[in-house]
Amino acid sequence: MTSRISVQDPCFAAGIAVVAGGSGGIGAAICLALAGAGSDIALTYRNKEQAARDVADQVQSLGRTAEIAQLTLEDPEAVKSYIDDLAGRHGRLHSVIYAAGPPLPIKFISQLTPREWKDVFDADVNGCFNLVWACLPHLKRQGGGTITALITAAVDMVPPRDILSAAPKAAIEMLIRGVAKEEGRYGVRANCVGPGMINAGLGRELIGHAEDTAGLAEKLRNAASLKRFGEAHEVAEAVLFLASSRAAFITGHSIHVDGGARL
Repeated sequence: MTSRISVQDPCFAAGIAVVAGGSGGIGAAICLALAGAGSDIALTYRNKEQAARDVADQVQSLGRTAEIAQLTLEDPEAVKSYIDDLAGRHGRLHSVIYAAGPPLPIKFISQLTPREWKDVFDADVNGCFNLVWACLPHLKRQGGGTITALITAAVDMVPPRDILSAAPKAAIEMLIRGVAKEEGRYGVRANCVGPGMINAGLGRELIGHAEDTAGLAEKLRNAASLKRFGEAHEVAEAVLFLASSRAAFITGHSIHVDGGARL
């Protein structure tokens, strides 16, 4: 689904937006929202090549250019090489979106293994850091830009059986706040968007297998004030806003798109 706010934003006119994890359910919606606002897109995927190609086709149908690349975010040199190449070819990285994340075991803390904990932190926290590390020199040199990371609304709660979502994303949130604090003088803005239970990506998998997780998805829906699951385009609109010129004086914040689940 394309952005419901289709007015083109002047800050997207030159350069390209990088969407790490753009082949996923929410990542795809973010790509289309940015394209609808006038941005060309470079999106990465880990395993879902066909999904990435489908997203690129949809972006191109909106009149914007799109390119895809397989990228392992845990490999810092691969990430740096990819980002350096993009910056060299497109001149400006106006928006950097971290929308990636590994599959998550839904377990109580006592049931997790050290390997499961390490694997998720390596993929999520280190992957996000590697992207930020690779992009910051370009953002600073070009006089600014935005970084937006998808986290989770659960960072403000203690979610049973969901610690491997909340704990890594809490670390990412602090990383992004640190970037906002340190790099604002160079025109770099950095913010987070925290989805609640969204009917896309990993959320859709959980919703579709609620019986395997003791009705966890249904409990999360009932916990939301709006009593429904969110949609990918609703998260994408928050990301689009934070990356746009309409949020030019907003940095270091987290917007939770959770239907009131934290109230």
